[in-house]
Amino acid sequence: MFQEVLINLWRGIESFKGNSDMRTWIYRVSLNTCISYNRKRTRFGRNKELNTDIDLFETKDEDSKQIRMLYDRINKLGPFDRAIILLWLENMSYEDIGAIVGLSTKNVSVRLYRIKMRLMELSNNK
Repeated sequence: MFQEVLINLWRGIESFKGNSDMRTWIYRVSLNTCISYNRKRTRFGRNKELNTDIDLFETKDEDSKQIRMLYDRINKLGPFDRAIILLWLENMSYEDIGAIVGLSTKNVSVRLYRIKMRLMELSNNK
């Protein structure tokens, strides 16, 4: 995916008009590349996934456990909601998130509220 994103950025750099921040444009191209890949994968069947026996949350402290639980819940969200919450966790502004996913700032605010409520529901259901 990383290579595909880089290729798409390289191909599209001439079409970048400068109407938004370069970072926002890169996120948008990356998100669209991943969404397109996911659509193709579900349409044509899934590829066999590589097994990498790496546990990124190997530590046993409480903070690591909570982070792992949060990301497990985020993975249960749909791709669009997952993208919004992950961009928010990257400390992006509502304006930047809206520019990346194609929503108004107000709509991003509403979506984030609903996503947070959904994550709270998932934490209560354990």
